[in-house]
Amino acid sequence: MIVGVKGLKGEVRVKSFTEAPEDVAAYGPLKASDGRTFDLSVVNVLEDVVIAKVAGVSDRTAAEALKGLELFIDRAVLPKTEGDTYYHADLIGLAVETAEGEKVGKVSAFHNFGAGDVMEVTKEGGSDTGFLPFAADVIAQVDIPGGKVVITPQPGLFEDEGRGDEDDDEA
Repeated sequence: MIVGVKGLKGEVRVKSFTEAPEDVAAYGPLKASDGRTFDLSVVNVLEDVVIAKVAGVSDRTAAEALKGLELFIDRAVLPKTEGDTYYHADLIGLAVETAEGEKVGKVSAFHNFGAGDVMEVTKEGGSDTGFLPFAADVIAQVDIPGGKVVITPQPGLFEDEGRGDEDDDEA
């Protein structure tokens, strides 16, 4: 996603979701949801924000017009994953259940706030969401062909569960 501009020569700030941020330009042209394609060349990398030059964009005004634009890589050019490596897009929508088969909900999103990936789970049949670290001690199995992620149950996944007045101090 183009999150801002840098300087007067049309450089943009790109929030990269690739493993190595600079790889955002390594897969060839990027596509926008409106059908336009963009060729990027990386100028600099600042943590997970890439400073890039967009072909055909030579001034700040043109770069500002691209702010907020979501860019996508064609799935066909991405490398195949191996072992316990997954693309978030392949996991979103999968059922989440415990090893005992108890249905918990569905994977609704992934976030990374700096300490690793966090899987957002939307509660079965509801609008409540909870968050789980996407880590081996929590994720027991990822079964993409079977359409599910098996988790080790985590207390407090959905904060409203198990709450009641019995925990309140009596007067």
